[in-house]
Amino acid sequence: MKRAVIVFTRVPIPGQTKTRMMPYLTARQCACLHRCFLKDIKNACENVQADLFICYTPEGKEGILSSLFGENVVYFPQEGEGLGERMHYAINKVLQNGYQACVLIGTDVPEIWSEHLLNAFGMLDGNDVVFGPTMDGGYYLVGMKKPCREVFEKQTYGHGNVLDQTIGRLREKQLKVCCIEKLYDMDTREDLQGYRERMRQNLKLQKTETGKYLMRTSRISVIIPVYNEEKTIVQVQEQLRHYQSQCEILFVDGGSADRTLELIDPGFRVIRSKKGRASQMNAGAQESHGDVLFFLHCDSELPERFLAQIRYVMKDYRAGCFGIAFHSRNFFMWTCRVISNRRVKDRKVMFGDQGIFIDRELFFEVGMFPELPIMEDYQFSLTLKEKGIKLGIAKQRIYTSDRRFPKGVIPKLQVMWKMNRLRKMYRDGTAIDEIARLYRDVR
Repeated sequence: MKRAVIVFTRVPIPGQTKTRMMPYLTARQCACLHRCFLKDIKNACENVQADLFICYTPEGKEGILSSLFGENVVYFPQEGEGLGERMHYAINKVLQNGYQACVLIGTDVPEIWSEHLLNAFGMLDGNDVVFGPTMDGGYYLVGMKKPCREVFEKQTYGHGNVLDQTIGRLREKQLKVCCIEKLYDMDTREDLQGYRERMRQNLKLQKTETGKYLMRTSRISVIIPVYNEEKTIVQVQEQLRHYQSQCEILFVDGGSADRTLELIDPGFRVIRSKKGRASQMNAGAQESHGDVLFFLHCDSELPERFLAQIRYVMKDYRAGCFGIAFHSRNFFMWTCRVISNRRVKDRKVMFGDQGIFIDRELFFEVGMFPELPIMEDYQFSLTLKEKGIKLGIAKQRIYTSDRRFPKGVIPKLQVMWKMNRLRKMYRDGTAIDEIARLYRDVR
């Protein structure tokens, strides 16, 4: 049987494609994403014994598509007034060239595999029309053996009943109709977030052009709560200055009474909040726009390429942190480092000085950080653990200040013992104000 696949697409030109994803993505990013869709669809088509046709709009931009699909395919522009008329024109044009079966696919479904196309051709052996449904009620694929204008007549698109209405009308005309697997289309920011979540469950998606692009371009918001940090605020800005164009950076001040605010460069955004690390981090999260929220302590020292490391962890996990380290060579500080890093893997608990990062939707889903004067990070970890959220840990370490640990072996041991005791008191239900009093703010 002589078969054909029609890829029905816009040319990936900035500002003319995937515009519903703007301003979340820039016009250029929308075009790059669409190119990734096309590359993945091309890979699916290459494993199917069928001739490939590219039906495109706008006319005159064939060269952009030929750079993606090559010269061994047929290109022709879309013709017709509405979407239905243009699809009918494309199918009719191909079938008139002697093909016994034709499948037309859109390009908003990068999760289409060769198996879907083969299944569609197989279904046409005993049916007049085959559809590939989308989760929103439309369809990403339509196939037939001879031109069937009834598929596209009296049809409006862009609503959730497109496919049901089409199938009902065809069956009234005694046509045999069937459907293959339902897939997700990709039109909005929420659709991209859903794809990222499916990537964590399906490693095959991580290897696609779309998957790799989304991993590289996930937006990260760095949220730094500050309070009387004039000794550390300049250093943390120097670390972040190089990344200002690569992520969103928010300083959240809790009412500093020293020179913290005047030392923050005007190029950084500052939010004011009531004092309390939980309140400040929550305020920053609510003002942020990132897909991933990264909560950073002001006295931390970031590893190189920290954004790439966060993205690498987040391709498999919805939450995670860095391993922790201290510049001190003291044996007990080394012990503290080992225990803290093992705690993430063994007990599924991470603390704020490890640099917590989390999927934006998950952060708000679990209710943000609890408004506690202390132990907000500990309780946050316990909440994630209760919900069965697995934690990832970056390979590189984040260095944190040991300013809470006094000099001398015995004083260090006393602080470590005290911190364990306070966590035990919290688990046992001791009043949080009493725990906060015993903790004592060092600033």
